[in-house]
Amino acid sequence: MKIIAFGASPSKNSINKKLATYAANLFENAEVEVLDLNDFQMPIFTVDIEKKIGQHELAKAFLAKIATADILVVSMAENNGNYSAAFKNVFDWCSRITGKVFQEKPMLLMATSPGARGGASVLGIAKNAFPFYGGNIKATFSLPSFDANFDVVNGKISNPELDKQLKEIIKNF
Repeated sequence: MKIIAFGASPSKNSINKKLATYAANLFENAEVEVLDLNDFQMPIFTVDIEKKIGQHELAKAFLAKIATADILVVSMAENNGNYSAAFKNVFDWCSRITGKVFQEKPMLLMATSPGARGGASVLGIAKNAFPFYGGNIKATFSLPSFDANFDVVNGKISNPELDKQLKEIIKNF
């Protein structure tokens, strides 16, 4: 079983990438590949640029990575209550190639933030929107107050109750 995981943030120290990596590695007998949005930087999508260059090669590469997955583990970064601009741009380029960006792959959709709501706004937006783009969301998880609940040194959730919650979700996935 192959898992493609990513944090929907371009931050080099993305807390969402850390959460996605941790969660993906909890699946038993899985090959995990963690994507970095920085590897898919493209010009801001416009129909004018698309008309000039066509389908961007990095969008094709992102979709090809998704195609290799049996499961997607995605953790959404929240910027002003919505998707990060970097993720939205990758998503926009990909959606011009196929409306089913997530290719009906079973998905664990998550979010975290430094705040107590744990990215709840962006998680809600993604949970409602992704099914229209081939997102087969099987479970969601929000990690509030990342700095208080995640041990960055050991790369895992430090809050026992929240860790148990995530492990139960993955066990029943």
